[in-house]
Amino acid sequence: MNEVCGQTLRFAADPRSLKDIRRRVHETALASGCDEKLAGDLALAVNEACMNIIQHAYKGDCSGAIVLEILNNGSELEFNLTDFAAPVDLAAIRPRPLDEIRPGGLGTHFIGSIMDDYVYGHLAGECGNYLRMRKKIR
Repeated sequence: MNEVCGQTLRFAADPRSLKDIRRRVHETALASGCDEKLAGDLALAVNEACMNIIQHAYKGDCSGAIVLEILNNGSELEFNLTDFAAPVDLAAIRPRPLDEIRPGGLGTHFIGSIMDDYVYGHLAGECGNYLRMRKKIR
């Protein structure tokens, strides 16, 4: 049976927090056996997910909080993001067409192409949303 180990980080819903989050995800991925490219890709996916939370859930209000939990069971990394904003419209979360040329709007596309699976939802009985992303590493 694989032991699950992990870490939990709580940070402000502020784009300035993301440099440290990218570094932590990258370092954790490397320490978990990922190569440099996969570690960079995972950091990108988590960064894009956090930016979506900041822009769409908190609507730029930097006083909100985001919790990132990183779990490693030896064969898979799981990234759980939780926010405490008003519930978002889950049906509206989808990538924009890639042939539509304009800045932004590719975060969901990156997440879908990098991660093996992901799921969005609302926190039960309280205000907030979650995103669970998983990637096989071995």
